[in-house]
Amino acid sequence: MFDLKQFISEYVINRSQSMFREDILNFYKHLRDKIEGKTVLVIGGAGSIGSSFIKAVLPFQPSSLIVVDTNENALAELTRDLRSTKGMYVPNEYIPYPMDFASPVFEKMFRHHGGFDIVGNFSAHKHVRSEKDIYSVEALIQNNVLHAKKLLDLLAEFPPEEYFCVSTDKAANPINIMGASKRIMEDLIFSYSDKFPVKTARFANVAFSNGSLPAGFLQRIAKLQPISAPSDVKRYFVSPEESGQICMLSCILGENRAIFFPKLEEAQMMTFDAIATNLLREYGYEILKCNSDQEAIDKSADLKNGSKLYPVHYEVSDTSGEKAFEEFYTDEEAVDMDRFKALGVITDKKICDRDRLYHLLDSLENAFESDHIDKVKIVGLISEYLPNFSHIETGKSLDSKM
Repeated sequence: MFDLKQFISEYVINRSQSMFREDILNFYKHLRDKIEGKTVLVIGGAGSIGSSFIKAVLPFQPSSLIVVDTNENALAELTRDLRSTKGMYVPNEYIPYPMDFASPVFEKMFRHHGGFDIVGNFSAHKHVRSEKDIYSVEALIQNNVLHAKKLLDLLAEFPPEEYFCVSTDKAANPINIMGASKRIMEDLIFSYSDKFPVKTARFANVAFSNGSLPAGFLQRIAKLQPISAPSDVKRYFVSPEESGQICMLSCILGENRAIFFPKLEEAQMMTFDAIATNLLREYGYEILKCNSDQEAIDKSADLKNGSKLYPVHYEVSDTSGEKAFEEFYTDEEAVDMDRFKALGVITDKKICDRDRLYHLLDSLENAFESDHIDKVKIVGLISEYLPNFSHIETGKSLDSKM
């Protein structure tokens, strides 16, 4: 029987246990003191990282857990998973709410509870493919930035002890709108750091997370469909378990305005075609390399007849916004590499110029109200705010590929 967790350990992250295990053990008492008996709100908690954060926090026994997510089916599965896991602590007050955190009903619920001790926000557009045109760009920026401000204004009325909002490695020297939106999000949450403690984390791809290319490999195999992957894109990976742990450690142990990131070496990077090849071999297939998506689709018909030659199309990436390499911090950022064994921390982040930030947010709001706005205009507004933003536009989207 195929064991995904074992596959990730052996072929993707190349480690048998969490890289954060020692840091969690070293700070176990501190973590328990800060979480035990506390009320916790997790927004976007049914997603890959949000649910892993929940599983990292629950062993420290918070008094209540409220989970908000727009995906009703994923919330149901999260609940079944928590209830079915041997030894999993679930507080008596556990309430999963299928709702949008920017909606009026969320605000009603939040005010009814009188705020929360610990708040984690994992609601985000996380894919580069989420910027194909002006409508997808608006949805991305609304969720990652403008709606986030609405949440922060609400939190300012009921200040939490800890607030965490997940960022991305793509926020360091961003070349796509998604990464730039997260870089702006960092400035936004830090602008509230005089009202309550705010922390974030930049980290790598979460292996086989919902909607990721590797997760798509599993879907293609289940449906006997061909696999397509870039051959030149190298990425850092963490396991689903590690993704939740780094967020928990940042949320609970981070100083105000700290940005956590994993200590990963370049040699640990993986290509997507290598993951696909190893995965297919674990399923008992040999690789049949094709020269196009269409050729791979045509030859996939043989799979239904029992063929063990699996058609794949590996090619060099040519879509908009793909970064050639990953980085967790820039040369201008101060980094502490000594406090934790497996984590680095970007420290001494200053509160941004609020006037400039809020001018950008107003400009974005006004732009989205216009009937004549386009993607180029939004890139221009962001570039005025982030001078190092170098958007890569090829005219091709991931949605045009298999």
